[in-house]
Amino acid sequence: MKKLASSMIVIALLAGCASVKMESKEASAKAKQFAAPPAGMAGIYVYRDSFVGKALKKDVWLDGKCVGESAPDTFFYTEASPGKHTLSTESEFSPNDLAIMVEAGKNYFYRQFIKLGLVKGGANLEAMTDEQGKVAVAKLELASGGACSGTYSK
Repeated sequence: MKKLASSMIVIALLAGCASVKMESKEASAKAKQFAAPPAGMAGIYVYRDSFVGKALKKDVWLDGKCVGESAPDTFFYTEASPGKHTLSTESEFSPNDLAIMVEAGKNYFYRQFIKLGLVKGGANLEAMTDEQGKVAVAKLELASGGACSGTYSK
């Protein structure tokens, strides 16, 4: 019985494909130019390129404010003031936080990945190099920001 339940969870995580509202192809192409952010700001790219969890959508927050709800093969671009911030993603039971430090004039890349959970899949974040981030984001499409399905609470 446990094997059957485990198999069903894995199938549910791998099957189907979640979708979210997307930005125009033009907006996506512009974001993929990786231009320097406006003066006094840092650019933050959060992307999701993992194969696992195609049926799941997961919220992303910056300092407790909704960046957007991710789906497979999508990315977000947002800007932040220099300094320390908390980048978070929805996980199985509570958000997973990543403390980040950003400098003005630079772009930063963070990969959101789905991981298996006890009841449903969770998510986490990891910092990526500029090179890794640019290669990954170039293959993805820009999701519309500002709409999360849940609320941030820690």
